[in-house]
Amino acid sequence: MSTQFQGVIPPVVTPRHADGSIDTDSLKNLTRHLLDGGVSGLFVLGSSGEVPYLTNAERELVVSTIADANSGSVPLIVGANEQTTNRVIEEARKVIDLGADAIVVTSMYYAIGNAEETETHFRAVHDAVSAPIFAYDVPVRTHFKLPTDLLVRLGRDGVIAGVKDSSGDDVAFRQLLLAARDIPNFDIFTGHEVVVDGALLGGAQGVVPGLGNVDPRGYRSLMDAAAAGEWAKAAAEQDRIADLFEIVYTPNGRVSGGAAGLGAFKTALQLMGVIESNTMSTPMPSLNEDETTAIKVILERNGLL
Repeated sequence: MSTQFQGVIPPVVTPRHADGSIDTDSLKNLTRHLLDGGVSGLFVLGSSGEVPYLTNAERELVVSTIADANSGSVPLIVGANEQTTNRVIEEARKVIDLGADAIVVTSMYYAIGNAEETETHFRAVHDAVSAPIFAYDVPVRTHFKLPTDLLVRLGRDGVIAGVKDSSGDDVAFRQLLLAARDIPNFDIFTGHEVVVDGALLGGAQGVVPGLGNVDPRGYRSLMDAAAAGEWAKAAAEQDRIADLFEIVYTPNGRVSGGAAGLGAFKTALQLMGVIESNTMSTPMPSLNEDETTAIKVILERNGLL
C-alpha cells in the first residue's frame, strides 16, 4: 500500500434544487455523510459530479463548498476537466487555489490527438502546476484509451502520481498493476464498482466508486477486509454491493446511460434523506416515481433504509 493516496475516494455527486440551482446545504450534508462513512478522500468535479454540465461559477461553488465542509479531514482530489492542455492548466490552477490537494486530468477530448501528443499534454500540465496529478483513463468520454506503457513512463518520471481507471478494461488494468508494481508512491484506483475485491487482490490502492456516494460504509468495509487479508469477507461485501448496484438499471432504457446511473445515485440519496432532490443537470431528466419505488426496494434489501 502506498502512503500517499489510498482507500475509498468517491466521486461526489452534485445535488441541485428542484429549480436547477446548486444545493449547497445538501452538498455539505453529502460531504458529512461520506466522511462519517469512513472515506479516505473526496474526488470532486468528476463524471459523477456532472462536471461537463456545470458552469464555471458552479464548479467553483462546488469545490469551495466541499472544501469548507471537509475542513481538511481527507484529501480533496479535484478534476481539471477541459479539452486541451492550456485550458486544463488554467482550470487546475483555479481548483488548487480553491483547496485541491491533487488534480485529475484526462487526455484531450474534442481535439483529436495521439499517444505522443497525450504525453506532451500530461508533461506540460505537470510542469505548470504544483499539485500531484492523477491520469484519468475514461475512454468512454475521451475516445482515447491511455496506453499502459505511457502511464508507466509518466509514473516513473514523476509526472503523474497515479491513475484513476474507468476504462472498464480489466485486462489492461491488471497489466498496469503489474507494470507499475515497483514505482514508489504510484497509486492506482479502479472506478469499476463491482470488481473492487479483484482489483485490490491484484494490488490496486483503492477505489473511486460512484456508488460510494450511496454506501460509503460498504466500500470501507470491503477495503478494510481486503487490507486484513480477509478475502472471503471482502468478496461477500462485494457481492452485496453488486446487488445494490442494480439501482442503476431501474430506468430500463428510458433515459441515457449517464442519466440512469447518476439519477439512481441521486434518487437513492434523496430516499435516504441525504440530499433534498434528485434533480439532474439540464438536459438530463430526473428519475420518475416508478423508478424511485424500484430503487427503494433495492435500498431496503441492502439495509440502507
